[in-house]
Amino acid sequence: MRRPVALRLLAVGAAGAATAIGVALVVPQASAATGGVTGYATQNGGTTGGAGGQTVRATTGTAIHTALCNRASSSTPITIQVEGTITVGNTAKVSGDSCNTAAGVIELKQISNVTIVGVGGGAVFDQIGIHIRESSNIIIQNVTVQNVKKSGSPTSNGGDAIGMESSVHNVWVDHNSLLASGGEDQGYDSLIDMKAGTNYVTVSYNTLRNSGRGGLIGSSDSDTGNGPVTFHHNLYQNIDSRTPLLRAATAHIYNNYYVSLNKSGINPRDGGKAKVENNYFKDSADVLGTFYTDLMGGWQVAGNIFDNVTWTSPGTENHPAGPNVQSNTSVSIPYSYSLDAASCVPTVVTQTAGANKGLQVSNGSCTVTTPTATTGGPTVTASPTRSATPTPTPSQSQPSGTNLSIGAGADGSSKGGGTSYGNVIDGSLSTYWSPSGSTGDISVKWSSAKSISKINIREASGAAGTIGSWQVINADNGAVLKSGSGAGVISFTSTSLKKVTFRITGASGTPQVAEFETYA
Repeated sequence: MRRPVALRLLAVGAAGAATAIGVALVVPQASAATGGVTGYATQNGGTTGGAGGQTVRATTGTAIHTALCNRASSSTPITIQVEGTITVGNTAKVSGDSCNTAAGVIELKQISNVTIVGVGGGAVFDQIGIHIRESSNIIIQNVTVQNVKKSGSPTSNGGDAIGMESSVHNVWVDHNSLLASGGEDQGYDSLIDMKAGTNYVTVSYNTLRNSGRGGLIGSSDSDTGNGPVTFHHNLYQNIDSRTPLLRAATAHIYNNYYVSLNKSGINPRDGGKAKVENNYFKDSADVLGTFYTDLMGGWQVAGNIFDNVTWTSPGTENHPAGPNVQSNTSVSIPYSYSLDAASCVPTVVTQTAGANKGLQVSNGSCTVTTPTATTGGPTVTASPTRSATPTPTPSQSQPSGTNLSIGAGADGSSKGGGTSYGNVIDGSLSTYWSPSGSTGDISVKWSSAKSISKINIREASGAAGTIGSWQVINADNGAVLKSGSGAGVISFTSTSLKKVTFRITGASGTPQVAEFETYA
């Protein structure tokens, strides 16, 4: 019989506290290691993190917070390269208009367009968690987060290595090492939790070890607005349960390697659904099913290998999928992906998953590949990094066809004095709308749905080049149709809608939008 994780954990040495606060060092025009995002994080406008922004080096938690707070706005893209040991002791609260930080935790709150990547000799977040709240377009890559506690001393982030909550979307957690030294009795909670409206996340090439809980999607049976999430090429080792737990959420789980799941594994419940493909389960118990409740979830299975897996008998609040594992639902996946054969998953995942592995990946045919180096990008150990995902730049040529904005309606967020929403749909470049600050929303709307595939944002004379980062949003459902930087013609997949919003998330001054043209 397997012993609980607290009795079988591998020795994890706590890193010594850093002796200096550390200074953020700006490296202009460097690229982030953001190429290769996969899964659900590619949806809803995609995930690029700090691509296109400046790169800053940090050696303390305070320096990380300082880098966030020194940006022009809370959405100004930035890549923070981290090296050394980050602790509660070297992480202070820093204040500023572009951040909302806290002491004793890496606080990514009410911000967007940020990459945190470990470089050089490696980045270790020792007994301090990373908290993502009310934020979007975030990448956490190539770092170790270890021994974060909710009780005892020190405490951080509610005992979660990485926690996401409250209106979080488009996050990529990639090539990290997450580990604890036991379960709740030892003061630890979870390795990666998502709750209270966390959407479009990919968790790839990570190791999750020595914890009572791997992670959850949905904190209670009433927390049903989370997901979808992709988990692929992760190593789960010596975990008691929740790999993950899914409450009313959808997950795509493929090419993961599970070793020593001591009590239970993938646990969809309360209407949660998982597509579970080509995973390798070894020396584990009850690796798939609905457990600890009678609120059933579902699973679609194919190509998995069960190597020395044991199953309990069905009963009240215990519904294992095995031993004869069959699908009981179907899950449609909206993106393309390549599957390694389950038989090679142990080898591929062991070689690629975790921090300081050179960001190596599988090519989808059981072969490990090293990404191509990026000029000016961060150095991750001795191996080259992936190339950055470029931010789309609008075209400056005038589109052909009828401007559908003429005769439409307009509204938006708070407007600057002397400006009007209607100025963006009047066909005149001599009038304009401005937000009350440097960011804001302007929308064009119709009484009946229109199919549009491009917009043209035309700045007023004298304000050209002021608009920085932006999103084009289907205001009918909140979907992000495109994101990028700079005014001009923006093309996207043809979409039928009654209202389209141009959201300015970064600018060098007060934007002046003379015309918001729309075209089929």
